[in-house]
Amino acid sequence: MYAIVESGGKQYRVAPGDRIQVEKMEVPVGERVELGRVLAVQGDEGLQVGRPYLRGARVIARVVEQGRGRKIRVFKMKRRKGYRKTIGHRQWYTALAIEEIQL
Repeated sequence: MYAIVESGGKQYRVAPGDRIQVEKMEVPVGERVELGRVLAVQGDEGLQVGRPYLRGARVIARVVEQGRGRKIRVFKMKRRKGYRKTIGHRQWYTALAIEEIQL
C-alpha cells in the first residue's frame, strides 16, 4: 500500500515505514502529524485517484527530526564588469516517519 501526498508544494510517494524530508513544519519532534492532502492511494481495492484530493484519506506520520540540508553554493557573475558573488544556502527541513495510511 502506498499514497501520493502533497506537502509544501511538493508531492511524495509514501508507504508505511518510510522516512521522508519535507519543507519545514512548525511541529515539535516526537509529535504526530496528519497529512490531509492525499492525491492518490494504491491499496487492496486498486488505485484510487482524487480530484484533486481524496476525500477522507489521511496519512499519519511522526516528526523524527528538524534540521537543515546540505549546503549548496550560489555563484553570481556579470561578465566584463568584475562582479562576482558567492553565497551558500542550507534549506530547513522536517523529517517524517510514515506510520499509517487511512482511507
